[in-house]
Amino acid sequence: MTNPLLAEWDTPFQIAPFDTISDDDFTPALDQALAAHNAEIDAIAGNADAPTFDNVIGALEAAGRDLDKVLGVFFTVAGADSNPAREALQREFSPRLAAHFSEISANTALFARVAAVWDQRDSLDLTDEQARVLMLTHRGFVRAGAALTGAEAARMKEIKGRLAVLGTEFTQNLLADERDWHMDLAETDMAGLPDFVIRTAREAGKEKGADGAVITLSRSLIVPFLQFSTRRDLREIAYKAWAARGANGGKTDNRDIAAEILKLREERAKLLGYENFAAYKLETEMASDAASVRALLMQVWEPAKAQAEADAWVLAQMMQQDGVNGALQAWDWRFYSERRRQQLHDLDEAELKPYFQLDRMIEASFDCASRLFGLSFEPLDVPLYHPDCRAWNVTRGGEHIAVFIGDYFARGSKRSGAWCSAMRSQAKHPQVQTPVVINVCNFAKGDPALLSYDDARTLFHEFGHALHQMLSDVTYESVSGTSVARDFVELPSQLYEHWLDVPEVLGAFATHSETGQPMPQVLLDKVLAAATYDMGFQTVEYVASALVDLEFHDGAAPADPMARQAEILDELGMPPAIGMRHATPHFAHVFSGDGYSSGYYSYMWSEVMDADAFAAFEEAGGAFDETVAKALEENILSTGGSRDAAELYTAFRGRLPGVEALLKGRGLAA
Repeated sequence: MTNPLLAEWDTPFQIAPFDTISDDDFTPALDQALAAHNAEIDAIAGNADAPTFDNVIGALEAAGRDLDKVLGVFFTVAGADSNPAREALQREFSPRLAAHFSEISANTALFARVAAVWDQRDSLDLTDEQARVLMLTHRGFVRAGAALTGAEAARMKEIKGRLAVLGTEFTQNLLADERDWHMDLAETDMAGLPDFVIRTAREAGKEKGADGAVITLSRSLIVPFLQFSTRRDLREIAYKAWAARGANGGKTDNRDIAAEILKLREERAKLLGYENFAAYKLETEMASDAASVRALLMQVWEPAKAQAEADAWVLAQMMQQDGVNGALQAWDWRFYSERRRQQLHDLDEAELKPYFQLDRMIEASFDCASRLFGLSFEPLDVPLYHPDCRAWNVTRGGEHIAVFIGDYFARGSKRSGAWCSAMRSQAKHPQVQTPVVINVCNFAKGDPALLSYDDARTLFHEFGHALHQMLSDVTYESVSGTSVARDFVELPSQLYEHWLDVPEVLGAFATHSETGQPMPQVLLDKVLAAATYDMGFQTVEYVASALVDLEFHDGAAPADPMARQAEILDELGMPPAIGMRHATPHFAHVFSGDGYSSGYYSYMWSEVMDADAFAAFEEAGGAFDETVAKALEENILSTGGSRDAAELYTAFRGRLPGVEALLKGRGLAA
């Protein structure tokens, strides 16, 4: 019987047949797919014909189709709907996959053929995209250690395997801490909580099998609890549990794992001839070096810190007026900030939230994509990996463009945060394939599901990533969609957030969950006026995390990352009532894999561009200007990594931006 993961998928648009796939299918499918990929690699490396672009680079691009299918399904369910069996498989697969790809990068015969094509590149009459793919392939082999020999090559393989194991352990420890903790709420514990928080807490209690309402470590529940609960003692308990994820001692503690990861990354970089890991990692990014990253972050840090300190003084006064003695604490900030927001902007989250229905915000994100890029979204009735998931057929002019899947609700089997991934990326080689793109979020379930304003921004953000995947129009999968420099990948997502703030979008889609009436103009004005409220706090908690990430990697790896984290924050003068957005033991961006290591700054780097990019629409006369939208698609959204990021942005805007638009957009400009 053919394994359903490896069979031809006779489904609409070749979506994975989730209803026929079981956890028992993954290991045999991976075994077969790895063997098939090894055979393809051996054939490319052992080809007796002279090396050419087609028989080396093109062949590498075409290899591993079965492996892509298996891993596309597995990592989707492992991240969004985990269970003990899948967690065990992930621990088993991670070192196997690391070893597999290490063997490929260490294949001397294969690298010799790649290098031969690279050496003759000027005489090959390649297209611009082919030249880019060749450069990236050759560079990837070199940076993976293909030029290493003997003991150094063996050690590189060991390091990669160990890092894969540690990254998986870090992720699973964090998921366990988030899944296992909750705080039961009696009726008397709900003082100050709006109805929507109480409803969400009761839904969370059902999911946990509790008798009543609970607070969990899901951001969509714990943040509103910290905003509204008048029980300072319970806010303290909840905040400390949230901040302690990955640092609770025992088998789920991530502190030693983080230390070992940092040490191994430093060793890896030095084996390749780099001074430190940041120098290695940033070489391929727009920023290019740690000094450029630090300069950007510090330009933002100083005004953000000044604003946060001024805000902290006001909040401390409010707390003292309540008769609470002592210093403002991290579990106080959101509570008094929410009260102050109501005073300054006459804006109450409880009044606002009924206007941000999940279904209406999905419609809004689709409508903006339709007006900007001509896309249409038709619901698809297909089996998916969880009942919460929904799917749409994405078309333009009647032509199928992509499949989009949305998985929006928090649950214990899903890791925290929000992300976009592609189970299949767009490509035209070795055959034409359209993308299957997934947005995963952690919104609170309800009937109807209501979002906070920040939740709605998250939805638009992740859909911006999805557009980058869905509108991709390149030949080779390795440069498709979001396969771009890390500090460029957040541009489309952060740019798309701006359309949530367009008055006509809110006016059309922010409708009340009970009355169906649009948001009153007076409330809409308040929402837009408060858009930069508390931006000192938000910027400080983010930039502190980005600077800690950078300093961890720009120099010798710290023996004690927690002590080094404390030193960095002390040197920065971190306001004591603000915690890092991601402290080291739960900094999954940095320690679950290499993706954002030395690169958490990239959200800020991209924001410099997104503020400037949206200004292009405003200068042209409106958020839906057809000419600017076309230029955005042609130069950024459709091109993936087929050209250099700075070149792409310059083609769109005519120049690279400065930090001024970012500071203005955050309300931090002098």
